[in-house]
Amino acid sequence: MFINTVKSLLEEALTERKDLFLIDFSVNGENAINIIIDGDQGVKVEDCMFISRAIEHNIDREEHDFALEVMSSGAAAPLTLPRQYPKHIGRTLGVKTTTQKIEGVLTEANEDEITLEWKAREPKPVGKGKVTVNKKENIAYKDIVEAKVIIKF
Repeated sequence: MFINTVKSLLEEALTERKDLFLIDFSVNGENAINIIIDGDQGVKVEDCMFISRAIEHNIDREEHDFALEVMSSGAAAPLTLPRQYPKHIGRTLGVKTTTQKIEGVLTEANEDEITLEWKAREPKPVGKGKVTVNKKENIAYKDIVEAKVIIKF
């Protein structure tokens, strides 16, 4: 019953804020609520406060004892939903598929796939030595095992 109440309040808040979306939601046996959100333009502290208040202010503390934690999907967290990719266009991603690992710049993201571009050193077609070539690959979301933004300092 408690979980359904929390879930309903969370859905209402996310309906009100269409730019935010749910990454993960859990309630353990001790009523510790953990919510991870992301947003089309990222997540600010105010966004986490909005979700937190939408839940906390609508549950009677006299009736339910609970702990609530609302956080954003971290910078190093894997991308899990297709909706997360467009805001990372222009950034370097490390993508692991069922058959390969690629590190490249995300240049496109649509509802079915992403496009990565990178430079690679390959043997010359004729003669000795190597030449730098531009590579480009489209990867369907269904083939992605893990994708992370590569943070460069």
